[in-house]
Amino acid sequence: MSKILSAVAWPYANGPRHIGHVAGFGVPSDVFSRYMRMAGHEVLMVSGTDEHGTPIMVAADKDGTSPQALADKNNRIIVEDLVNLGLSYDLFTRTTTQNHEEVVQQLFIGCRENGYMKVQKMLVAFDPRTGNTLPDRYIEGTCPICGAAGARGDQCDNCGNQLDPQDLIDPVSKVSGLRPEFKETEHYFLDLPALADALSTWLDEVEKAGKWRPNVISFSQHLLEDVRPRAMTRDITWGIPVPGWEDQPHKRLYVWFDAVIGYLSASIEWARRREEAGQGSREDWREWWNNPEALSYYFMGKDNIVFHSQIWPAELLAYNGEGKYGGSTHEFGVLNLPTQVVASEFLTMEGEKFSSSKQVVIYVRDVLERYGADALRYFISIAGPETSDADFTWKEFVRRNNSELVAGWGNLVSRTAAMVAKNFGEIPAPGALAEIDTQLLQAISQGFTQVGELIAEHHQRAALMEIMRLVGEANTYISRTEPFKMKDPAQRERLATVLHTLVQAVADLNMMLSVFLPHSANMIDKILGGAGDIAPMPELVETQDLDSGHPYPIITGDYRNVPAWESRPVVVGTPISKPKPVFKKLDEAVIDEELERLRAREARWRAGKLGINIE
Repeated sequence: MSKILSAVAWPYANGPRHIGHVAGFGVPSDVFSRYMRMAGHEVLMVSGTDEHGTPIMVAADKDGTSPQALADKNNRIIVEDLVNLGLSYDLFTRTTTQNHEEVVQQLFIGCRENGYMKVQKMLVAFDPRTGNTLPDRYIEGTCPICGAAGARGDQCDNCGNQLDPQDLIDPVSKVSGLRPEFKETEHYFLDLPALADALSTWLDEVEKAGKWRPNVISFSQHLLEDVRPRAMTRDITWGIPVPGWEDQPHKRLYVWFDAVIGYLSASIEWARRREEAGQGSREDWREWWNNPEALSYYFMGKDNIVFHSQIWPAELLAYNGEGKYGGSTHEFGVLNLPTQVVASEFLTMEGEKFSSSKQVVIYVRDVLERYGADALRYFISIAGPETSDADFTWKEFVRRNNSELVAGWGNLVSRTAAMVAKNFGEIPAPGALAEIDTQLLQAISQGFTQVGELIAEHHQRAALMEIMRLVGEANTYISRTEPFKMKDPAQRERLATVLHTLVQAVADLNMMLSVFLPHSANMIDKILGGAGDIAPMPELVETQDLDSGHPYPIITGDYRNVPAWESRPVVVGTPISKPKPVFKKLDEAVIDEELERLRAREARWRAGKLGINIE
């Protein structure tokens, strides 16, 4: 049994999340975490909302509110959506807690004391209309390296190179559309060149292990070709104060430094909350961070690779004193580097890149309200951007829901339960098994090993495809045995055997599917006479900051009593009633309805750009 840290990318709290976000960080991390718990490992799954930086200030100013009020509002929306999606966090918190601030400052001090934080001057971009500083991502222009338009001030998505905003050709502010004004100010820089050898050694070891996705390791190694100091502070008033610069309230730690430390601060907060509840010690987090045998997996979209395979490991190496200058150990001890960075590619929508600002978007909440969580989870898992970009289309969403979830899996569950309810009213005792019965049960039993290995290696699409192949075998078994034709009393023992075999097959398949489809798995478990709790669900808990008392919701849950990842014999005599449908078949009219909603949103956005109100 291993300690598994499931570190899930922190959604930014400047607005609701769309399905492209949860396709990268949400569903893959939950499938993995649920499986690892069932496989007997101790999992700590943490994340929260990322709430600092200029984008929050810009959005708050636009809404006529304060950054904290906007963060509070969006934090709650995101928490509600992720709970309803069924993401089984041990703790989902936020970066505006006092606990997070103190942990971030301690990391900064440790890096500085070890010699990896240098004060340098840099050109800082200011918006000429607002007078506020501009984050690198709020500056766009032409990439000076590859010539692509639309490059951001921190990175070009076309060639993948890190950039500085002043290097862009014809840069403009995304806030005002005006050319930024650049002024020279002092900032702390993380000395990446002094950490480059340690980073390279770590990545070489990772490559030899052969566990990372090829696109992630190659991109990460490519980053080392242009290593330079990166600024870790900004001229801004919304963020974490810089230790030693308390007399300069306009200086704050940059979100590049701040947000990734959330994995550690959330783990520490989780342990503190457990101690407060009398369930453990405030030092329990160390079992996942200081234990060299512990494993850590970081889940995100590919646009976050640089922060998790370079910036965060560099911060950890600097704090540990493992770079060119060496260094001493500090309060948090020697912290583990990531075992694996599990980055998904991009999900597009109807052939276009998701864009909340342009309203090319499908919000998580809308899909959950109209179609349910498991329909979305299924699509992301079977057709999402695991190792290559994928396109979400309403036509494909409806097709997969109807032909695979409803006609395939849902139909198998309904037919099996209906036949048992009609003929016996309970799970019947089997007679002697025929070869066809044994073949089905063995194939599905063996599926636990194959599917589990695929999930553990982050091949979730292949794992789900294998489960659905076994669902197909079970449906074929019904067609070949034809239990619905066994009317003769002389066939009753054979009917009981076939139906018992089917119930066992459905129960086993449901156990495997529970990590992908937890909501329906619990419903199906009830249909089969269980308690409906094989997939423990997360909870939204109203709480308050452990230090400041500021109220906010967290996601947590009790996942200690998960069933083992194995076949569990069904119990003869368990009552089975006529079932209700588990999945809803969607009318194809949904496709046109959703496309019309999308067109209407885009039209409103375009009209707004022209100052026209078409409401």
